[in-house]
Amino acid sequence: MQVWTVSNQKGGVGKTTTVVTLAGLLAEVGYNVLLIDLDPHGSLTSYFQYDPDELDTSVYDLFTTEAKITPEFVKPLLLNTSQDRISLLPASPALATLERRAVGTNGMGLQVAKALAGLRQEYDFVLIDSPPVLGVLMVNALAACHHLLVPVQTEFLALKGLERMVRTVEMINRARKNKLNYTIIPTFYDRRTQASVHCLRELHHNYADQISSAIVPVDTKFRNASTKGIVPSALDSGSRGVHAYARLLRSLLERQKQDK
Repeated sequence: MQVWTVSNQKGGVGKTTTVVTLAGLLAEVGYNVLLIDLDPHGSLTSYFQYDPDELDTSVYDLFTTEAKITPEFVKPLLLNTSQDRISLLPASPALATLERRAVGTNGMGLQVAKALAGLRQEYDFVLIDSPPVLGVLMVNALAACHHLLVPVQTEFLALKGLERMVRTVEMINRARKNKLNYTIIPTFYDRRTQASVHCLRELHHNYADQISSAIVPVDTKFRNASTKGIVPSALDSGSRGVHAYARLLRSLLERQKQDK
């Protein structure tokens, strides 16, 4: 089972779109995929037409239970989605209270990793949608993952968010046994604008070894797919955005083979 976390310390960069598009492409070629929504805003949960405010159970239960986190505890928390082979561990607004609960509590940074340990035979891939704030939820997302995906909107302010994210990875790596590698994904690219072109140039200059060759363009098909609650490739497999993510996925799978 491979765990990929999608994270950036800036919102609005395409994290949820990255999660659902890659998940759809993986499911379509036969992989079983689990999505985990760790963002209190619940964008990933809402994408699949669930209301985070109305759910009786969610990923929040992992952080409040006093029971041992076993597969029998985790599986009832999972929801089906509109796409075969994709399951969802949904978010709850109550996740926003965890920072207060975490004060003085040991081990809360590994709850997601513990939950996934018992699901290795169930899923081929896990994609985690992380909140844009450094705290217990992002720590869980980074501690559980094998590879980090960092979507970066091709505009100036997003570069500042990326700098903070890179510093966070460096901090996490000082505590990890195995180095956490990351891939930067340029998103919302519009070659007609000077801002996008300049930002992409800066990304290549400053992060030549980490940046993906797949550049995700502005594509209204992403918005249309989210309105229907389906993965973008199910709406239009030939769209420019889906093609970009398919290229990204091929490179990630190739890297995974090389790392084995």
